[in-house]
Amino acid sequence: MMSRRGALLALLLGTWSAGVLAEVPAPDSTAARHEAQQLAELPPIVPVAGRIDPSGRKQQGRVSYYSQKFAHRKMADGRPMNPQSNAAASKTLPLGTTAKVTNLQNAQSATVKIQDRGPYVAGRVIDVSPVVAEQLGLRKQGAARVEIKPITVPQPNGAIKLGAGAAEMTPNEIIQAAETTKQLVRTAGR
Repeated sequence: MMSRRGALLALLLGTWSAGVLAEVPAPDSTAARHEAQQLAELPPIVPVAGRIDPSGRKQQGRVSYYSQKFAHRKMADGRPMNPQSNAAASKTLPLGTTAKVTNLQNAQSATVKIQDRGPYVAGRVIDVSPVVAEQLGLRKQGAARVEIKPITVPQPNGAIKLGAGAAEMTPNEIIQAAETTKQLVRTAGR
């Protein structure tokens, strides 16, 4: 009897979540921009390791950067890590997410593409490539507190959702970020 209830509950939740996921507004729509603005107004969250978060909410935590020993190693999306790219690793953001990372100590920021999983150091929420570390002004200190604002976030149903970072972007920047996310997801799916 309990297994039937569990199966029914799972079916209902699956149907409900599929319906919710199907309602993600197109990235270039007014509804998507409005949702991005609402996300930007919410306080940042601390990511929960082991759970992919496609919500588009801002995150806060510590950043570090890839050591040179990781140069040209295969990342989670199958591409080699290029130290001169804007690649980043996150434990919780979906692969293909485009995000703005801001160093909270000096206000320097950079746009990254989530292409890898990690960092695997306690207390860190994102790893960035050495070139992004330069842009964030953290090459000497090695780590810093950052805010991560997703701009475009791939959803489980294949749609692309605008995140909190899209609220500060121009329509052209959003279109470019959405195209980058589509390309990353398409290439990683091969």
